[in-house]
Amino acid sequence: MFAILCVVVMTVVLAVMVGLYQKNTNAMCKSKKRLDGKTAIITGGTTGMGLRIAIDFADRGAKVIVACPYPEEGASAIKTVSDKTGSEKVIYKYLDLASLESVRSFAADIMNTEDRLDILVNNAGVGVIGDFLTKDGLHIIMQVNYFGHFLLTLLLLPLLKKTGRPLEPSRIVNTSSIFHNVGKIDFKNLNTTNYWYKFQIYAHSKLALVLFARELTCRLRGSRDTYVVINSVDPGAVGTNIFYSLDSIRGAIIKFLFYNMFKTPWEGAQTAIHVVMDKKAGEVSGEFFKNCKRATAHWNAYNEKVAKQLWEESVRLVKMSDEELNRCFLDL
Repeated sequence: MFAILCVVVMTVVLAVMVGLYQKNTNAMCKSKKRLDGKTAIITGGTTGMGLRIAIDFADRGAKVIVACPYPEEGASAIKTVSDKTGSEKVIYKYLDLASLESVRSFAADIMNTEDRLDILVNNAGVGVIGDFLTKDGLHIIMQVNYFGHFLLTLLLLPLLKKTGRPLEPSRIVNTSSIFHNVGKIDFKNLNTTNYWYKFQIYAHSKLALVLFARELTCRLRGSRDTYVVINSVDPGAVGTNIFYSLDSIRGAIIKFLFYNMFKTPWEGAQTAIHVVMDKKAGEVSGEFFKNCKRATAHWNAYNEKVAKQLWEESVRLVKMSDEELNRCFLDL
């Protein structure tokens, strides 16, 4: 009993020490760059880090489109962003990443109503909300965190390509996680339910986002006069509502601890903002950033064979035909 108590105490002390260190070393985006005339889409831009990113972009003059499946949350976000920035260029659009039909509808709407797209932040994500397949036959966590963003990015790619310029490329940011380090792409079980520990599939989804960024980078290199970059970010340990997927009590406790010991949503948003604003970040693609600096992802993220196979399997699972996929890489 005494030994167990010692382990618990040591764990708590270590967590506090790590938390204090991170609180004192959290990097902040220092760029003062304006975004006047630019358009940004932020999935999950209505709460948590996404809302803070939306506020930052709106404050810099961008037209900001926040997307989520909850209209009331969207209306609240618009009011919050407008109140804090004075911007009248904040729009909410419905997007349910758990539905491929919704993703296609959202993308079609953007393509029909917007004449440019400078920034796409694939920020939305869910925690351990369940262990079941959606109506599309995809695991709910994998679809919201990865497959939905995979399809969305490809469908919006022509507009991103149209907007990008040699010295000012369009930028895509994938919000990964420190937990990508324990993820693994198992093609036999990409959509398997009944995981012994559902957290596994969350980690897999975050690794998949990094692999996607690297593979899309490779494929864009083969496109002439294409000025689009895509990079991944690890926001760190952030206290957000994602922990409520556990349950209300445990979620509240973990959110409180992460918020106070590690990063607030505003602090967690800084690396994504940095990757959008920083000149040098716009000169690389397929890279990984942490604490507002270029970093190294887990070695699994650099497996080119896995990245290519994941791409091909993702195209199949989101039901894209060869013709539709080819259109995504055409110029508007």
